[in-house]
Amino acid sequence: MKTTQTGPSAAPLSPEDAALYAGWFKALADPMRVRVLNLLATVRRPMAVGEIVERLPISQSTVSHHLKVLADVRFVLPERQGTSTRYEVNDACLECFPAAVRAIMAQT
Repeated sequence: MKTTQTGPSAAPLSPEDAALYAGWFKALADPMRVRVLNLLATVRRPMAVGEIVERLPISQSTVSHHLKVLADVRFVLPERQGTSTRYEVNDACLECFPAAVRAIMAQT
């Protein structure tokens, strides 16, 4: 059984970790960006910007902007294929994001 350490004995976040985690939450602060990420997670395959535009009610430039923000924090991974770029979910986020929430809430 895993014990949970909370309160004063839990290690405080370093400034670097706090900045990293804040960037992650900032990237998720836009509901449409969350929908883009959810779409990529749902289809479980790389998608081009045009494919995302066909499924969500937003313009190509807005999708591109959201994907750039998500890629900057490594929630999605871009892959060049010829003249286009396809995006897929970074599966490492499945482990890192919950760990970040536990660290912020001083749950180890």
